[in-house]
Amino acid sequence: MDLIDQLKELSIRIKKIKDTIQTEEATKNALIMPFIQTLGYNVFDPTEVTPELIADVGMKKGEKVDYAILMGNKPIMLFECKKSGSDLNVSHASQLFRYFHVTEARFGVLTNGISYCFFTDLEQANKMDEKPFFEFNILAFKDQHVEELKKFTKPAFNVELIMNTASDLKYTRAVRNILSDWMVSPSEDFVKLACSEVFSGKRITPAIKEQFTLITKNAFQQLISEKINDRLKMAMEPTEGMKANSSPRELDQDRIITTEEELEGYRIVRAILREVTDPKRVVMRDSRSYCAILLDNNNRKPICRLWFNNLSRLVLGFFDGKDEKKIQIADLSDIYQYADQIKQTVRMYDKPVDESSPVEIVASEMG
Repeated sequence: MDLIDQLKELSIRIKKIKDTIQTEEATKNALIMPFIQTLGYNVFDPTEVTPELIADVGMKKGEKVDYAILMGNKPIMLFECKKSGSDLNVSHASQLFRYFHVTEARFGVLTNGISYCFFTDLEQANKMDEKPFFEFNILAFKDQHVEELKKFTKPAFNVELIMNTASDLKYTRAVRNILSDWMVSPSEDFVKLACSEVFSGKRITPAIKEQFTLITKNAFQQLISEKINDRLKMAMEPTEGMKANSSPRELDQDRIITTEEELEGYRIVRAILREVTDPKRVVMRDSRSYCAILLDNNNRKPICRLWFNNLSRLVLGFFDGKDEKKIQIADLSDIYQYADQIKQTVRMYDKPVDESSPVEIVASEMG
């Protein structure tokens, strides 16, 4: 099962239970331990994941780290845990600062079970930075976040590889935050810079500066809006060459947009089927009307269809013979309620030919 599928499954479960978590201990057991387990570390093996590792700091004896990930009997990552819902700031990281200094671990993680802030010592050796170089939110992550998190998994863990990208991650994040702030409220220096480029050689009066503060903010918003519209236009409209040489069916395919809901539904189905088949055999093929999930990328082996184009009405299509049966669901997590039916469909395709009759599905809208 791919890491992203495991994280999606964990995310759905955490959304359901997070509001019931009232203590730090419950946060550890229900949210943080499953996350560490997802990274590939055995939380029930104290030689791999040690709870309350003692880390004496100067005159302070008996200081304990909530969790230490060990490799070769040496700590590689330290986890400082706070109750679910707690804010994560520098003051909450004070214990982690001390632990980091007296252990061999190169990475410290501050978490409330939802957000995970990863720290290291980019600024000064053996002294943990005040700001994290990477943040991961289990309830709101994208594919690129998972790719960065994958470096911390047990099979892929490599200090040099992580450190090589940590600096870029940290400062890219910092610059993005600055630009994001400027979009809402441009700094005085930035406005002056923009003015100096436009009014070369002219004195920037207070009136011009005030005018350009608003102009700069509007320019940011227009630029972002135009970039988004350009990308949507490119996704929906074929090029002139394609218009001249493509068939109407091919042009329709180019206008297909796969939504995040369809992608998440696909990942849930893959997660369900990991017990009965190789997830690589489960393929998604989108069309204008529905998103098909197939076994072996074969139209004659439909597992289910996601009729999600109308997001106010999510519908699943199942196959147990020639006919498609449609079922309306309230939420994407409801797909798990039909796990047995999805698994049985795949088992049917994998039976020897003499044990089941072939399923003929005419996919009129798919290539």
